[in-house]
Amino acid sequence: MMQRPIILGIVGDSAAGKTTLTKGIAQVLGEENVTTICTDDYHRYDRTQRAKLGITALHPDCNYLDIMQQHLSLLRDGQPILKPVYNHKTGTLEAPEYIKPSKFLIVEGLLGYSTRGVLDCYDIKVYLAPPETLRTQWKVKRDTQKRGYTPEQVLAELQKRESDSDQYIRPQRSWADMVVSFYPPADQLQEMNGRLNVRLVLRPTVPQPDLSQVITSSDGNAKPAIRIGLDRDMGKPVDVLEIDGNATSDQVHELEKFICSEAPHLLNVCNREMNPEIGRVAGTTGEIIQSYPLALTQLLVVYHMLKATTR
Repeated sequence: MMQRPIILGIVGDSAAGKTTLTKGIAQVLGEENVTTICTDDYHRYDRTQRAKLGITALHPDCNYLDIMQQHLSLLRDGQPILKPVYNHKTGTLEAPEYIKPSKFLIVEGLLGYSTRGVLDCYDIKVYLAPPETLRTQWKVKRDTQKRGYTPEQVLAELQKRESDSDQYIRPQRSWADMVVSFYPPADQLQEMNGRLNVRLVLRPTVPQPDLSQVITSSDGNAKPAIRIGLDRDMGKPVDVLEIDGNATSDQVHELEKFICSEAPHLLNVCNREMNPEIGRVAGTTGEIIQSYPLALTQLLVVYHMLKATTR
């Protein structure tokens, strides 16, 4: 029997960036060390059936949450599962696939924190919460380019799903150890070539690194590109780390060096020559750019995953 995997949950609404973050973290850890599953595979109905029944994929009744919980418990124990498969492009249910857990398991999807039994399976829980205007842009772009919808159809579907998003998806934020919100700078109405800022809510539900040791406070007039402070999220006190897209490499590398010193397992991750994929993202015109906010987000998530291996 293998040692149980370290399990990361990534939850958020449709087109919140779950798959992008999942792929990036898997690249950082080494794809041979990571098994990824999507909780959307546990849909009870295909797209045609949902339309006839008048139910959205976001509703718990549209998903086999009991089987999802059972499967995650088995994977946590190092056992294989026969996982259902939902094809997002065609909207159909396909033949199940045999899955064995690797050293790390990433579980991403809409309803990953929907039951107490499922919550108990995770070592670290992340929730993605971009501004709704940005999420709408991402969803229209993805669903028109990859899933064959028109912009009007995507916007109509978003409106149809809004009630379920509010009732079932967004409340899951309360269970997250880390809330990730990428957003455009204040002087830009929309994403510009992938140059986004990030706001990271760091909850005390897991031991967070003391970043105040390395992040300097504002000198009064200028707002630093990397800053940390206290705030409240869903009524509870939290630390908030913000990284602007215009942060310099020196500022970022200083913070990276500190985080890596807190967890020796991270040394290879922090070595950009050994791990050139960290923080890389496709720009709006298809070119690959280096996003420091994304790199530090990935690094903090991986920090918690590697820390969990020693607990």
